Amino acid sequence: MTNDITLLTHLKNLNQPSLEPQKNSGPGFGEMLKDTMQKVNNAQIEADRQVERLHTGQAKNLHEVMISMEQADISLRLMVQMRNKVIDAYQEVMRMQV
Repeated sequence: MTNDITLLTHLKNLNQPSLEPQKNSGPGFGEMLKDTMQKVNNAQIEADRQVERLHTGQAKNLHEVMISMEQADISLRLMVQMRNKVIDAYQEVMRMQV
């Protein structure tokens, strides 16, 4: 069995793009964004609950409260930076000349 590595053979193997819509193999961008925002929101809610438990005396460990607050803070900062990158990319695409 010989392997043909000529350019002509590879060009013949390329198919014309199909006009049929391709099935997504996974969740779309919108679903991923929605899921991420929900996770950030849940982290914020959990941090608020931990602070409330600390104020009422139910939380015994201050370090656990601080960890949940920092997790919520970092996830929110990351989401804001992702939003900024998406906005920058959108503006870059809008600046492109057709």
